[in-house]
Amino acid sequence: MKKKVYSIIVEHFKRWGVKHVFGIPGKSISPLMLELDSQEIQYVLGRHETGCGFEASGYALASGSLGVAIATSGPGGTNMITSAGQAKEFGVPVLFITGQPSMQDTGKALSQDSSQFGMDLVKMFEPVTLFSARVERGDLLPLYLRHAIERAYHGEKGPVHLCIPFDVLMEEIEDFQVMMPDYASPVIARSVDRAVAMLDEAARPVLFLGKGAVTAEAFEEIRIIAEHWRIPVVTAPGGKSAFPTTHPLYHGGYGLGGSPTAMDYMVSGIDLMIVIGSKLCDMQLSGFTEEMKPKHMLQFEYDLTFAGKSVDVYTEIVLGDLKANLSQVIHTAGAKGRPDDYKLKPLPGYDPERYQRVPMEAGESFRALRASLPEDAIMFGDAGSHSFYAVQHLDMPCTGTFYFDEVFIAMGAAIGYSIGAKLAKPDKPVVCITGDGCILMQGTEISTAVSHGVPVIFFVLNNGRLDMVDKGMSYNTGRSVGAVYEHPLDVSGFAMSMGAAAYRCHHPRDIREAVQAALTANGPTVIEVMVDPLEIPPILTRLLSMA
Repeated sequence: MKKKVYSIIVEHFKRWGVKHVFGIPGKSISPLMLELDSQEIQYVLGRHETGCGFEASGYALASGSLGVAIATSGPGGTNMITSAGQAKEFGVPVLFITGQPSMQDTGKALSQDSSQFGMDLVKMFEPVTLFSARVERGDLLPLYLRHAIERAYHGEKGPVHLCIPFDVLMEEIEDFQVMMPDYASPVIARSVDRAVAMLDEAARPVLFLGKGAVTAEAFEEIRIIAEHWRIPVVTAPGGKSAFPTTHPLYHGGYGLGGSPTAMDYMVSGIDLMIVIGSKLCDMQLSGFTEEMKPKHMLQFEYDLTFAGKSVDVYTEIVLGDLKANLSQVIHTAGAKGRPDDYKLKPLPGYDPERYQRVPMEAGESFRALRASLPEDAIMFGDAGSHSFYAVQHLDMPCTGTFYFDEVFIAMGAAIGYSIGAKLAKPDKPVVCITGDGCILMQGTEISTAVSHGVPVIFFVLNNGRLDMVDKGMSYNTGRSVGAVYEHPLDVSGFAMSMGAAAYRCHHPRDIREAVQAALTANGPTVIEVMVDPLEIPPILTRLLSMA
């Protein structure tokens, strides 16, 4: 039976459990827009294609299913490249579909040409995706779609891209089905015996957890390994919620936003550093000194590219699926958790009335936020000093509730990620931790949340500047250029202009009242927090390394 290409594509979305598709329409992709409506898949109209890509990524991250972002040809596609790069760094499966005016007319002068004769979107997407291809004939779709989905899901997950010309979308081809690639087993190392032996022999080990440990959802495996071998745990900024911060073995964050406890332990003579899901980039190793070098390292990673290259010591590398390989370690060693020995500590009490300082410190704003939210609230940290304050001051008693990237670090990404995540998990409180600089870049996506009734809480620290840049330049050169806004953004006024509920907070009690109202709202709430513009964020280790 023959069907239109656009109809077959949307039928696959429905079969794969995709309930929301994100994008901005244009002529070259209009058949897909119409078909989404016909097949009752909710089309989420964004305000900028970059934001749409972020929203699709947040949806994929929270739902565990495929995210889909659609953009028209030319600039519609190029606008999505940043969000594809961020999706690749988070390792989330997102299908980016872009248009092309016509395959038949390729080679002639075309408006918004996305072929090799214009702005070649296939080539542009190649560095930021795991697979990028142009479907030049309808009969190529079955194989190309299968390639794309297999690359998105097998091994380390990530984004893929298909450019589909308008006339190809309109072709009639034989119907087909591409299944999700659950027919492919996860990649597991041939042997983990050496890893087990290193764990058994270690006298003073440390578990170093990165963002990959969070996205792999290896929470139970990490807990068992930590408790069985009684290993202290530290987390890179992106690994904040890979382990409960209330666990007795947790020593705090390391790198930017790190804790003195973690720093002290790292200089105490580590003999084995077990790295799970961290590339050990400069942000994650910020402040790392020669005396912190362990005798050996054991690194669990999907990919060999950066493994064993950041710290010059002998490193045993266990390649493949993180969760599966950690399970294999547990099975081989017969490891068991020790819940009776390591009972989780309660969150500390909090009284906002005891705080008197004006203007408010950023760290205090996060203590007030934590005390006002359910323990299982999902939080997304945006690019900026606000998130390093969050890393340092937020307790995370529940694993998998804080997402932050310290590698690609696209400003404003958390705004879209939060919207997509809330659509995927409507029953969970979702909080976007962001700043005035990020709002100026991607804040119009709050309008998307308003239009679709998505009750995200946007927690915005406002100090009238690009804080990390301002403080970094000031510390190293004695002056700052181009990082302070001459006319600071009225965040709450901006939010209200788009139809969102908004509160401006000067004291922790204001935050508590605003969060309580936001938790029962039917739409998005923007909580603008006026913080001390002169406060030095917890990024000193990076500033020293820049000197």
